[in-house]
Amino acid sequence: MFNAEEINKIKKSRLKWESNTLKNTLPFFSERKDKFVTGSGKEVARLYTPEDLEEFDYNTQLNFPGQYPYTRGVQSTMYRGRLWTMRQYAGFGTAEESNKRYKYLLEQGQTGLSVAFDLPTQIGYDSDHSMALGEVGKVGVAIDSLKDMEMLFDGIPLDKVSTSMTINAPANILLAMYIVVAEKQGVSLNKLKGTIQNDILKEYIARGTYIFPPAPSMRLITNIFEFCFREMPLWNTISISGYHIREAGATAVQEVAFTLADGIAYVEAAINIGLKVDDFAPRLSFFFNAHNDLLEEVAKFRAARRLWAKIMKERFGAKNEKSLMLRFHTQTAGCTLTAQQSDNNIIRVAMQALAAVLGGTQSLHTNSRDEAMALPSEGSVRIALRTQQVLAYETGVTETIDPLAGSYYIEFLTNDIEKQALKYIEKIDKLGGASRAIEQGFMQQEIQNSAYRYQEEIEEGKRIVVGVNKFRIKEKPPKGLLKVDPEVEHHQLMKIKKLKESRDNHKVKATLNALEKAAQTEANLMPFILDCVRSYATLGEICTILRGIFGEYKESIKL
Repeated sequence: MFNAEEINKIKKSRLKWESNTLKNTLPFFSERKDKFVTGSGKEVARLYTPEDLEEFDYNTQLNFPGQYPYTRGVQSTMYRGRLWTMRQYAGFGTAEESNKRYKYLLEQGQTGLSVAFDLPTQIGYDSDHSMALGEVGKVGVAIDSLKDMEMLFDGIPLDKVSTSMTINAPANILLAMYIVVAEKQGVSLNKLKGTIQNDILKEYIARGTYIFPPAPSMRLITNIFEFCFREMPLWNTISISGYHIREAGATAVQEVAFTLADGIAYVEAAINIGLKVDDFAPRLSFFFNAHNDLLEEVAKFRAARRLWAKIMKERFGAKNEKSLMLRFHTQTAGCTLTAQQSDNNIIRVAMQALAAVLGGTQSLHTNSRDEAMALPSEGSVRIALRTQQVLAYETGVTETIDPLAGSYYIEFLTNDIEKQALKYIEKIDKLGGASRAIEQGFMQQEIQNSAYRYQEEIEEGKRIVVGVNKFRIKEKPPKGLLKVDPEVEHHQLMKIKKLKESRDNHKVKATLNALEKAAQTEANLMPFILDCVRSYATLGEICTILRGIFGEYKESIKL
């Protein structure tokens, strides 16, 4: 952008400014004693100029929206053509209760559904299992069988909505249930739009809701890739998630690096079973966190997009431009929400959502103010959704594409995050790839170290959290928090009992036996899981069969 002569002139002007204007100002307006750092701890210079972008080339590093390397966005019109999908991650108690919440959100202007499942569902247990005791419906909706899924989407036409399901280890089963509900509504599979999270590697790294060991887990994931390529061309087959990696304490650089390293592992796994990269890569999607440091977060999204485009083109030889595009969903950072002065969370969420929009997200969930204490109340969810709507319709940030492009600081940060993330990816490659790095505890240790440093800075007062370690007030206990009725568990147990008494148990046994045999071969298991679901076999029954063949994963890394 600037030739050597211009850079030299700017350098001389900066030195003159520092020795005159700045030097004369500092005695009267001295700088704060704080350490100036990004949210990830990287030192921030007083000023950024073209000197910091000396080798910057517009065409290769930015280019235009919708053109490689997609730094400025994956669509040529971005939000001038279509706003991001507004989702609110929701689900609690029974399918009936969650269905009411979904309909309420759709009535309020939400444009996509995002399903939260309870912990037993996430780890493959029915509500009547001893491991589910006390957890039914607590952090999401309890889904034990097709009956629950039918109720969850009752009165919601699946050809009219885009649905995201945050489910990983039993993703094949929940996807099968969604498919069968669509069949019963008369909706063809090629019309279904949405995303299944289906990202098991980040579970081993940061979240812990795994069931099976890595090898069979990767098989189940690539089974979905293969099935959806044939049957569900509009469905996003995986949401490669940096969100939970960031929630566990990773920095912005680590979030990008570890997420894309996982993405590389999934692409390699699909290629290894014979899929062509351009057959499945267009349906890969990503899921990122929007944290507090607004400008670093904007740069993070731009850097991730550019780096992924280069990886797909240069490493995997992808030819389809859609294979090169990093399309992503964003959720504001749950780990930044505070129980103290919870109304401050509305402001935090608004800033984080702004970062996601300025960074070019394709869909967005905004957290609610009371989530540090309980599941969000209806009123809090409405404010969270209204936050997105105000951003979209009142702020003007959607009027032009990538409005912060060309900022010396933004472009410097974007370049730096890309460079540092690439160093991590190269180190992971040397360790044998993401799966081997996970087994060795590399990523887990890096995240733990970052989380420790961040918390230490808060406790020492080096990092201010408003209402927690500064600007504190006396508060009354919060009122109006949403609580899941303990009767939910009893209700679910009665539903399972009634289901098992009324279904064709001979058919259930036959479909489960067929799945067991298929699991011992190299067959794609999706058709067999679909048959089990259609017979009203429960989630737990299907997972029990697969546990018997694949075993269970037990973490045994040495840190």
